[in-house]
Amino acid sequence: MNQYELKKAFEENRRVYGTLIVSTSPKWVSQLDKIGVDFVFIDSEHMPLDRSTRAWLCECCKAMNIAPVVRIPFCCAYEAFAAIEDGAAGIVSPYSETVNEVNTLIGAVKYRPLKGERLQKVLSGEITLSQKEKDYLSAYNEGHLLILNIESRAAADNIDELISKPEVDGVFIGPHDLSINMGIPEEYDNPEFELYIEKIINACNKNKKGVGNHFSGSVEKQIQWAQKGMNIVVWSSDISVFAKTINRDFNTIKEKLGESTQTKDLDVTI
Repeated sequence: MNQYELKKAFEENRRVYGTLIVSTSPKWVSQLDKIGVDFVFIDSEHMPLDRSTRAWLCECCKAMNIAPVVRIPFCCAYEAFAAIEDGAAGIVSPYSETVNEVNTLIGAVKYRPLKGERLQKVLSGEITLSQKEKDYLSAYNEGHLLILNIESRAAADNIDELISKPEVDGVFIGPHDLSINMGIPEEYDNPEFELYIEKIINACNKNKKGVGNHFSGSVEKQIQWAQKGMNIVVWSSDISVFAKTINRDFNTIKEKLGESTQTKDLDVTI
């Protein structure tokens, strides 16, 4: 699924599937098409990816008709602009909480290459672009997705305002960070946590924005959230699946050989 198809799916509330990748091996990229993903989630916030490596990943994925969605390290116009220059189809900005942050991202993702004072006046409504300028910028930035990472109580409480502008395409909920911010670390079954998840989902559905999360815990929990209205399923990561699968298989082998097994928390939080 390319970026245009992904954007249309968001708007039509059709479900799409993606996973997070941290491996930069060319052998790994060649497997993505076999597992049925619509997009890949490339993380520049927690992973030490340089721009050339990130660009290589983005371009390889796009060549396979898989949209690369990049999470930038923090809300910054330059970081968003750079990720798009590297080939990102969509930008995810972590811990989005304020309208000012959203405007910064809109300027970088939807109005590039316009910058500086004139961009700020456009975003504030102080000046209006000519139709010629609007058409040019729309074509120049066609298909670029802006996705907000909602990871705090403050962001959830302000969700309607944060997603009110048409330039915002969707939301990724960060269940781990949200639960910690709410003071209930990893209590994903906590009724208060569920209320906040539903609040975000309902706001996005009402405003025709894509909404999903990145989760690698319980498959059943991910299904439950999707049934409540999430249309973006960002399931697990290559590193998390590797750790869990190899540990499970080692334990199976050790048990059959009469050796002691080990049980550890192998959820890799990214």
